[in-house]
Amino acid sequence: MWSNSIEQIPWLFLIICVVILHLFEVNILDPWTTSLVGTDYASLFISIEGTIVANISLYWNTILLAFFVIMYIVVYPFILWFSTVYFCIDHQKKALHSLSIGLLILYIISLPFYLFFPVSNVYITNNLASSLTMIFPHIDHFFYTTTTSNNCFPSLHVGMSLLICWSAKQTNNKRYYFFTLFSLICVIISVFYLAIHWIIDVIGGILVATAAIIISNTVLKKRDDHEPI
Repeated sequence: MWSNSIEQIPWLFLIICVVILHLFEVNILDPWTTSLVGTDYASLFISIEGTIVANISLYWNTILLAFFVIMYIVVYPFILWFSTVYFCIDHQKKALHSLSIGLLILYIISLPFYLFFPVSNVYITNNLASSLTMIFPHIDHFFYTTTTSNNCFPSLHVGMSLLICWSAKQTNNKRYYFFTLFSLICVIISVFYLAIHWIIDVIGGILVATAAIIISNTVLKKRDDHEPI
């Protein structure tokens, strides 16, 4: 049992490295590249979409806001780390390997956009109140140490939620798979309802996650084909 657990350490380490890289991008690289680019492409997005997402704020409800804020900033990160630990402890090698490689590929594809294609979120662009601070006052200070207000395209929340859901499907635990599917649906609704992401961001997140899944599937299949029987 211990040997199986030890074998999973490199895959767990890979996920941790991607998270560290993301925090480095957010806190060190992004301010510099944003200044270098000098353009906020949210204006391009609003010229395409208009105020469709922003207008959802007209229907904000305290109970729904609280639910979707919790899904967005509490349940989402919990599922990422819980899935990782669960896959390790339960020896779900296929799921863990899929999540690790998929996450790496997803972030490699997304990183150039985060660095050189800054897109501010919907509520900032449209001068709306932060739905996050309406539920948790002063949460923005903590929240923006793990992301930035202009790392919107593609949506990492949506992309990673889709990747986690797909990885959970590799297990025999149907209940957990349906829970991650429920979380994925809630995350997609939340990024719109909370006026955070543009429609294009969500489409981008789905496309990037799909590409990551296809590539990681190919990589893992080739690895399995070359392993001795």
